[in-house]
Amino acid sequence: MSDIDFLANKLAPHYSRFRVSERLLFTGHSHQAWPDVAREGQIEYFDVCARDVDNKWEAAFEKTDILRNYLRDFYDDPDGFYCREESTHILFVSWMSSLDLKNKPKIISTDGEFHSLFRQLHRLEEEGLEFIQVPVNPDNTFAERIISEMDDRTSAVMLSRVYFETSLINTHLTEIAAAARKQGIPVLIDDYHGTNVVPLSIRDAGLEDCFILIGGYKYLQWGEANCFLRFPKDCEYRPAITGWFASFSTLDKPRTDDPVEYDHDNQRFASGTYDPSSQFRAAKVVEFFREQGLTPEVLRSQYKVQVDLLRKQFLSRNFDASVIRLTHKEPLERNGGFLSLTSPHARDIRAQLMEDGVFTDARGEILRFGPAPYITTSQIEQAMNALEKVVGGI
Repeated sequence: MSDIDFLANKLAPHYSRFRVSERLLFTGHSHQAWPDVAREGQIEYFDVCARDVDNKWEAAFEKTDILRNYLRDFYDDPDGFYCREESTHILFVSWMSSLDLKNKPKIISTDGEFHSLFRQLHRLEEEGLEFIQVPVNPDNTFAERIISEMDDRTSAVMLSRVYFETSLINTHLTEIAAAARKQGIPVLIDDYHGTNVVPLSIRDAGLEDCFILIGGYKYLQWGEANCFLRFPKDCEYRPAITGWFASFSTLDKPRTDDPVEYDHDNQRFASGTYDPSSQFRAAKVVEFFREQGLTPEVLRSQYKVQVDLLRKQFLSRNFDASVIRLTHKEPLERNGGFLSLTSPHARDIRAQLMEDGVFTDARGEILRFGPAPYITTSQIEQAMNALEKVVGGI
């Protein structure tokens, strides 16, 4: 039995409600199945609400702390603060509102960012923001080109650790963060495609003063509404977009004309009242991951061998490169959690694969095959057989 199947077969029975052994779910880079215990978390939430009524928040905050501690372990980051919100967009906007955009209207980013960041920055560009999109290629001069854009008009540098189209890992964060630090420019890292796929020690990488956006929808298997902004413990930002959850300590104080206060804790960038049911679900998943020994190293190993097999299976088909090809041929060490293919027919291929029961997704000319820890070698071969059949009909 292969290393892939040893872990996959051990895990699959625990995902019976998502029927992962009966279906070809290759959208692991977008949304993974939840283990059956996640349902217990949802039921637990209902029972806690019924029992404790408005006193449920104590239990809800405990669940959120379980998620925070999981992330602190993943990032080797015992002192970091982690603000929870329902989406990375809310956290991003709150963080942006902390910046001195009036006097420093320049934001440096890349042409490889996900729609959420691009859309918001592009819209603000219409209002006067200077939005610099540095091409991620060629990679050997990428850091140099980002750093050359830094000046005293720059409010922030924003970029991904793993690019959502290519699956390539950005290996220049330490160098870029060091250069930004010298000029007092904050760095925001989008790690939606890095968390739980590519291990990262913030301390070893010298990123302790950086801000990191994290989402639970993909590789964490936490589902929706479990997003976090990691920020350094000495952060004193004062987001202009702020909710009352950002300062519980001042709720009972008399209202004055003094500047708005923020608690020095995890919720500095928080909004207001939310539905905490997803934290109950996610806390069960955290417990399950620990029970199954799904450490960052185990997960990284599984994704690497799965993507390696996907790539080998793809290359063995000798497809016409004008129809479909690998998006890149970089070593696996530089690849994240999915296989990226390029085709002018990507969306049609994705639609036909779906008709054959193979879940993938497409972004423009990019077709993505994303495994998950419970995907077996047989399922990988079946998915590539289906791709060969579809491409053969083009």
